[in-house]
Amino acid sequence: MERDKKKKGDLLPGTLEMLILRTLDRNGEPMHGYGIAQYIKQMSRDALKVEEGSLYPALQRLAIKGWVKTDWGQSENNRRARYYKLTTSGRKQLSQEVADFEAVLEGIMLIMRPG
Repeated sequence: MERDKKKKGDLLPGTLEMLILRTLDRNGEPMHGYGIAQYIKQMSRDALKVEEGSLYPALQRLAIKGWVKTDWGQSENNRRARYYKLTTSGRKQLSQEVADFEAVLEGIMLIMRPG
């Protein structure tokens, strides 16, 4: 039986939305999907890669929840693009997700520490 191998750049379940919210929070300006994916890749020093098949459904979920606002605009290369901006409720959600994530990381580190 062949084992599934996790590839470099795969995200832990549930972290993509948090990373998108953090990206929009840090940038401060509305961003299009490609820019969000590039930002995550660059800031993680190429350790994380967000595929379009994951990114756009996640952005749609965030918009439906009211955590991001969407508007159409022109991209840097004069193409029509949907831009995403963090909302006030998105900023609150980000704070909660970061706190939850830090608690999970702390638990993992407690287990991983040499005994």
